[in-house]
Amino acid sequence: MDAVVLVGGFGTRLRPLTLTRPKQMLPVVDRPMIEHVVGRLGQQGVTRAVLSLGYRPDAFEAAYPQRRCAGVELVYAVEPEPLDTAGAIGFAARTADVQDTFIAVNGDVINRFPLIDLLATHRRASAQATIALAPVADPSRYGVVVCDPDGRVRAFLEKPPAEQAPSNQISVGIYALEPSALGSVPEGARASIEREVFPRLVDQGEMYAVSWEGFWVDAGTPEAYLEVQLALSDGGWIHPRAVIDSDAFVSGSIVMEGAKVSSGASVTNSALLPGATVGRRAAVERSVVGFGAEIGDGARLSDLSVVGDGAAIAPAAVLSSERVPGPG
Repeated sequence: MDAVVLVGGFGTRLRPLTLTRPKQMLPVVDRPMIEHVVGRLGQQGVTRAVLSLGYRPDAFEAAYPQRRCAGVELVYAVEPEPLDTAGAIGFAARTADVQDTFIAVNGDVINRFPLIDLLATHRRASAQATIALAPVADPSRYGVVVCDPDGRVRAFLEKPPAEQAPSNQISVGIYALEPSALGSVPEGARASIEREVFPRLVDQGEMYAVSWEGFWVDAGTPEAYLEVQLALSDGGWIHPRAVIDSDAFVSGSIVMEGAKVSSGASVTNSALLPGATVGRRAAVERSVVGFGAEIGDGARLSDLSVVGDGAAIAPAAVLSSERVPGPG
């Protein structure tokens, strides 16, 4: 089975970490995000993953020159220009000559959703598209879905105001699709699957959904990026080649290869990416420190501060909810 994995976005919500690499090449615990996504697909029978690339395709090509990732064959489909979700999926499927039912996923959604359930409903209903749903407290940030008891989708509303949301069931960015589902999207055209393709399929009665309450995280924000790190590591992980001084304190955090936490420093509920350094008596709380970044002695980071690759935070500096370097 084939899968199309959308990895072409700029990752703006995770800047400055994504100024130097695509979001899906950021590490999640012990491997790049893309390996968690593709590996999960491979465990469920996907043998070929078509990466829909846009921003920094060279990073993927350099990381996987043999065109294999987590045991799955890769095909690279590099968009000539941003095509949005439907345009990108269609472009990738045509590039790889996908002929049969395929899976499409957002490349920043790490999940344990059982594809067998999605495909069973898809085939039973002879659907054009079948999507994975999950309940959330605030559906206004997502595509909200209303279904009949048999799973047929009656309405799909992309990011409605909270007070107008007709359901708390939202699309989590995992789809089973027929190639013909994208037949209304002209080749090379920019189009949204959520705003253009899905509403048309709903009107035709050819779209179904499967709801599930298991683990999934859209890892595209600093908060979610931390959440998925801690969830997959069971509350924290320290790489064998990280250096933690004997009187440093580390709790509920991810400390990756080559990172160092110096004497008297504390790191709590945070992620230190490879080569990051936390100086003496510095404190990092609920923040992310990028590749090779340096936190000066006595500095304090908190409230989802994000320090980009190679950045240096001055000694005794105090950062709360800040990003270094900042926009522009």
